[in-house]
Amino acid sequence: MYEQLREVWQELTAPGALFEVHQVVTHGVPVRAYASAPSSLREVWLGSAGHDDKEYLVYQDERWTFSKAHRDVTSIASWLVERGIGPGDRVAIAMRNYPEWMLAYWATISIGATCVGMNAWWTGPELAYGLTDADPKVLICDGERLERILPHAAELGSRELIAVRAAEPLPDRAIAWSELLGHDASLPDLTIDPDSDACIFYTSGTTGRPKGAQLTHRGCVNNLYSLMFWNMAAAAASARAKGPSSSSDDPTPLKIVSLVCTPLFHVTANNCVAHSATLAGGKLIFMYKWNAGHALELIERERVTHLSGVPTMSRELLAHSDFEKTDTSSLKSLGGGGAQIQPDLVDKIDRFVATARPTTGYGMTETCGIITANSADYFVDKPASAGPAMPVFETKCVDQDGKDVGPGEIGELCVRGAQVIRGYLNRPEATAEAIQDGWLRTGDVARIDEDGFIFIVDRAKDMVLRGGENVYCADVEATIASHVAVLECAVFGVEDERLGEEVAAAVHADPKSGLNAEALRAFCAENLANYKIPRYLWLLDEPLPRNASGKFLKKQLRADLDPADAQ
Repeated sequence: MYEQLREVWQELTAPGALFEVHQVVTHGVPVRAYASAPSSLREVWLGSAGHDDKEYLVYQDERWTFSKAHRDVTSIASWLVERGIGPGDRVAIAMRNYPEWMLAYWATISIGATCVGMNAWWTGPELAYGLTDADPKVLICDGERLERILPHAAELGSRELIAVRAAEPLPDRAIAWSELLGHDASLPDLTIDPDSDACIFYTSGTTGRPKGAQLTHRGCVNNLYSLMFWNMAAAAASARAKGPSSSSDDPTPLKIVSLVCTPLFHVTANNCVAHSATLAGGKLIFMYKWNAGHALELIERERVTHLSGVPTMSRELLAHSDFEKTDTSSLKSLGGGGAQIQPDLVDKIDRFVATARPTTGYGMTETCGIITANSADYFVDKPASAGPAMPVFETKCVDQDGKDVGPGEIGELCVRGAQVIRGYLNRPEATAEAIQDGWLRTGDVARIDEDGFIFIVDRAKDMVLRGGENVYCADVEATIASHVAVLECAVFGVEDERLGEEVAAAVHADPKSGLNAEALRAFCAENLANYKIPRYLWLLDEPLPRNASGKFLKKQLRADLDPADAQ
């Protein structure tokens, strides 16, 4: 079937074909891009108006059709324009996965402004840092984020503050979301530079401070086309391999109903799930928070076809006591990204959900979404692989000196293409370190097999991947080390069946201080989001082991310290 995949691949990307790949120069570097892709996300949104009365957004008992969403987006955009916001300006969104997130996002995108997706799990100081770093003119936030940010008046400055689903009475300086709705206006007529910033999503860095990745319109629309390409290519190649009697060769377009179960301030939910559904006239179902039992109820009630989350979500669905009693026959794909889907879970999805096939994608914020994709027969055949890189990517693996390794050999994966971000906001040094001559150093160690399928075997970056969230060790270490009683600390990941990894910290504290785990976690909670607080803490009497260059021996700590002995 890999021969059929190569054939279909060539046909779909040939000159004049839907996914023709040509070369463009972006940020001074020639890269691959899809020739027929729209020039901006504004065009994607405007094109969705044709879906009219199809349901688009669903949250609990609230529903938006495409036509209603377009009315609201146009009204919100008009409100923003009246306040002088347009190309070059930024609008920040900090909230749970409410429908208002998508409405504010498309309104911002449609006037050429940049959407800043702020991590809704951030504490007040972290939100304040994001405001200072991105400098948006408007902050749109829900009630929980409103309470966290109000004490930081200096960072808020004179920015417009919009409150969504917040308790009344609102603070004096907050504007109710309802004031942005009901304007009888039209979108401004403008052309957006494909290489301008569409959105800024934050990703933690080894310096301990989150970095704002600048995702361009070109990068985002090319990611959308990469998703479309893989779905078409994999289905067509599988059908061709099985022969003319294959039921996979069904010309009926698949209705998309996606359960949005990862945060919209990440590329998985926003760029991969929401963009795809919007383009295809699909429906997005939002949850207040992840709960496997409630997810099963929604799958049955809304006839969900796609669920793309972190692997633990699929595992929890299959293991839930209500799984066998729930009608999941609408599901066509189950899986996701954010962490590697273990081979045993690929097998379970394929065997236990009669109508759904396992699917995954490997990518980064820095590539506006996916680099690779794998699904259905190809994923079942190679369950340890993330799949092949999409057509707009050049790929190579390099050794520690940056030299290319041989075919099939292990090295750090580097990619170049239209989906690579413009850089990191206000971080020229970090940008230069991560992107060299257009090549993005992913920080992931990989090998590429004879079929072009990529296998991620390790991570070069020092981080913990907890339930799809990147927790960079330096970030947590900096906070713990700032405690007056802490002499030194090392943070690393401990394997966890549910979340993939949990955060762990070995701490050498002043023995006279009387510091205990409860007090240290409380200190962390004042400065870090909950998901970054170490689950495992070892308070050690001796200095931590180091190598000759002074670096902590984290592998030794991980091997020597028993989670059962943690505090």
